[in-house]
Amino acid sequence: MTKTTLSEARNNLPELVNRASYGQERIVLERRGKPVAAIVSLEDVARLEAFEDARDSALLIKAMKDSLGFITIDELLAARPID
Repeated sequence: MTKTTLSEARNNLPELVNRASYGQERIVLERRGKPVAAIVSLEDVARLEAFEDARDSALLIKAMKDSLGFITIDELLAARPID
């Protein structure tokens, strides 16, 4: 994974976007030496969203199995906080 500062990213944004998009490179943006954001391909974003959807579905299935009856969405969210 490549790391770069925000100021370097500002100066090289088109190149960094191409590297993430076409080269499947993940680029971490740092401010004062600390990671604050990343440039990734849309494929990476789609994989992350699919993972989150699968996790949410698994939590819902578990809650339904553990439940003795119907509960509200508010009760479900309170019992299963999402990280």
